[in-house]
Amino acid sequence: MQVAIVLFERFTALDAVGPYEVLSRIPDAEVVFTSTRTGPVRNDVGSLALTATATLADVPHPDVIVVPGGPGQTDHMTGGPIPQWLRAADRTSTWTTSVCTGSLILAAAGLLTGRRATTHWLAMDQLAPLGALPAEERVVTDGKYVTAAGVSAGIDMALELTSRIVDATVAQAVQLGIEYDPRPPFAAGSPHAAPPEVVAVVQAYRNFILTGVH
Repeated sequence: MQVAIVLFERFTALDAVGPYEVLSRIPDAEVVFTSTRTGPVRNDVGSLALTATATLADVPHPDVIVVPGGPGQTDHMTGGPIPQWLRAADRTSTWTTSVCTGSLILAAAGLLTGRRATTHWLAMDQLAPLGALPAEERVVTDGKYVTAAGVSAGIDMALELTSRIVDATVAQAVQLGIEYDPRPPFAAGSPHAAPPEVVAVVQAYRNFILTGVH
């Protein structure tokens, strides 16, 4: 089984690394970081890079597609090689997935039209204009399309996907192997749980979080 994780400049690191840590532990899975060119691809902060070991042309028919989000997603909303590849690869994929604002790329490519999907809570209002049906859930499955909410939700998405690809026992074994037992010090992981003043701080930086522009 081949898993293709798509990289683009200014992606969010955990969007890609979270699913990688889970999916790479599926027996007989080959996880490939792919982009428009091989070599290092910088994250949204710029201080970290993942290496794309294959071009998009090198992986035309992956079984699983994973599209991370990040401010760089805005460069792939109106066409270009990544949406073009997604439409082609999706024709033969078993699963097409995304994390955070990666779902906006899928939606803009026409792959989520009429389907339930989620994204980062700050970008939820962008799904409907792109033809998707917004669902404020951490992980949303609609047919072969699995979308995750913001950043850390990619780990949950990958575990859910593992249970569907293999079974619940293997998914739980992977979860235990990576010791994924989150116990955050604050109840501030969603806009519904966080204190209003914390939500206001994040909303004030909405443009920067979604586009990387102050």
